Amino acid sequence: MADGTPGNLAGRVVVVTGGTRGIGRATSDLLAQAGAVVVVTGRDEVRVKTVAAELSEANGVPVTGVAFDVADFDAVGAAFKAIAAQHGRIDGLVANAGILDDALIGMIRPGLVERLLATNVAGTIATVQAAARVMMRKGSGSIVVLASIVGENGGVGQTAYAASKAAVATVARSAAKELGPRGIRVNAVAPGLIDTEMIAHLPKTLVEERITDTALRRLGDPADVARVIRFLISDEARFVTGQVLGVDGGLVL
Repeated sequence: MADGTPGNLAGRVVVVTGGTRGIGRATSDLLAQAGAVVVVTGRDEVRVKTVAAELSEANGVPVTGVAFDVADFDAVGAAFKAIAAQHGRIDGLVANAGILDDALIGMIRPGLVERLLATNVAGTIATVQAAARVMMRKGSGSIVVLASIVGENGGVGQTAYAASKAAVATVARSAAKELGPRGIRVNAVAPGLIDTEMIAHLPKTLVEERITDTALRRLGDPADVARVIRFLISDEARFVTGQVLGVDGGLVL
């Protein structure tokens, strides 16, 4: 419930793309706990509606679901117009939707690069653009995009993915400069190794090596990232913009 919850967001309308799994779902849950009117999005309409209903019941606040593909600019624009029409405003955006596809340099296929850039980069830009257009009407808003420590430090077999996430961090910095005078803050979080479905394909030995290299000696939990996102969306971060905050347990020091 909203009372006494850190970063009280009672009545704020916040859209979370890729909000049905992992970090996105954890973020949607924490925002709903803080009293936000959360709009969960994803590509699978059935899953989107199911998750929205589960979060509504768990938190006692209305959570709605809208299905669209962030890589489709027209679909993004139409979805945000519909959300704004339904709720009358959009106060926050968590541009979390993204995909991971690893390949060594010698094995990178053109289709892999195009797919990563379409979802992770173009999709982020499309959602930031659509949300900002609504936020500018009232002169305020907070946007958080999902970068990655891989975008800062690179990773073996992750050249294309790292490039896409480095671009996302730059989207945050550029958009912050452009939208700041309009009262809109834009920040990014850069998660480290987080215990989600996206790392399920990694060899156990590699995961153990990464944990050993992490100062806190553990994997991150989706809620660890979600708490930082909630802070950035809230007024507690009202003088924070254009930042890329690492949430990696000390993997990058």
